[in-house]
Amino acid sequence: MKRRSSVSPEVVLRALRSRNYRLFFAGQFISLIGTWMQIIAMSWLVYRLTRSAFLLGAIGFAGDIFAFLLMPFAGVFADRYNRHKIIVATQSLAMIQALILAALVLTHSIQIWQLFVLAAFLGAVNAFDMPTRQAFVIQMIENKEDLPNAIALNSSIFNGARLFGPAIAGLVIAVTGEGYCFLLNGISYIAVIIALLAMRLEKDEARLQYKNSLQELTEGFAYAFGFLPIRNIILMLAVVSLMGMSYSVLMPIIASELLHGDPRTLGFLVGASGMGALIAALYFASRRTVLGLGRMIPIAASVAGSGLIILSLSRNFYFSLLIMLIIGFGFMTQMTSSNTLIQTIVDDDKRGRVMGIYSMAFKGITPFGSLLAGILASKIGSLNTLIISGVSVIAGAVVFARKLPALRKLVRPIYVRDGIIPGYDIEPVPEVTLPLDTGK
Repeated sequence: MKRRSSVSPEVVLRALRSRNYRLFFAGQFISLIGTWMQIIAMSWLVYRLTRSAFLLGAIGFAGDIFAFLLMPFAGVFADRYNRHKIIVATQSLAMIQALILAALVLTHSIQIWQLFVLAAFLGAVNAFDMPTRQAFVIQMIENKEDLPNAIALNSSIFNGARLFGPAIAGLVIAVTGEGYCFLLNGISYIAVIIALLAMRLEKDEARLQYKNSLQELTEGFAYAFGFLPIRNIILMLAVVSLMGMSYSVLMPIIASELLHGDPRTLGFLVGASGMGALIAALYFASRRTVLGLGRMIPIAASVAGSGLIILSLSRNFYFSLLIMLIIGFGFMTQMTSSNTLIQTIVDDDKRGRVMGIYSMAFKGITPFGSLLAGILASKIGSLNTLIISGVSVIAGAVVFARKLPALRKLVRPIYVRDGIIPGYDIEPVPEVTLPLDTGK
């Protein structure tokens, strides 16, 4: 009986007890289906127009490079200003970008340089949206104990949309072309904007008002990289983003050239990865404790890395679907474990800046991985590129695993302080020195 109750709907969906989070959950799910449709349509459009692996990587680079450059500053922005208003603004700008893209494609006036510009614009918008959304989660839930569950549910709606969006996109592209995917994505933003405007939030007091932005940014980096657990989690995530997640830019080539498929093949492959990630997210939503997440990071990364190597050898569509499911499960387990651990141990007054650095490692490193994958694929082929990616992820996981005992020793006092585990005779949490802190 106890085992059944541990995975009951009340446990899995406990963060939905908070009204604001329920609104966000519903609106975001609809919007994310459209987002995934646009991601698939964009990659297929670029490959259809250019037949170039390099340009696939280059446009991916243009879309994400602003994440690398702006996300740390966006984290400062999220710690200083009203996060709710920032998210409403970023979602509105993303809607405008999708509608412009739809108009250009549907009128048959789209050009490659326009794709670069629009991808770069959306990347700049996402640079402010991602860390702010990560830091805003805690403001939407009424009970802080529900934070890990809310993070897991965020992953579940992201990957639930990843399951449906690519499959729908594949069908829409095959029947009508890419333009209607962009149009539907633009319309889908209305749902999340309405949900955000319907929230009832406490007054968001100004934060960090006595310090300049550069000082705040420096403090954020000093805090994140001065505390060994946060530093190692972020570095592991950066390795996965650089060498592992870049496989997505090669998916049109895998679908069309290795598996001899069409847009529907691409949609189903990405959808299978989404199914694996959704399973992982639902598993995390059913967990009652954060204990044990540290060791899951290297195990999950190794599973995903092995999946990339196996995918490079597959020529069977159904077997590739299975491998994509495993890859999606592995990467989502690694990323959700990382997000949950960081959000659990980070100080509230530095949450925005740390999540900005986290987002930079998660999303900001991706453009360099996309560019690298495109270059390698054009030189040594997509198969060898996948193998190199998988081996690199596994190597990073081995290094992280060797550091786990030291990380546990530093995290344990925080868990005792927050009541996650009972207290015994333990060493105090080491203080992170912030050289530029004025003490205000």
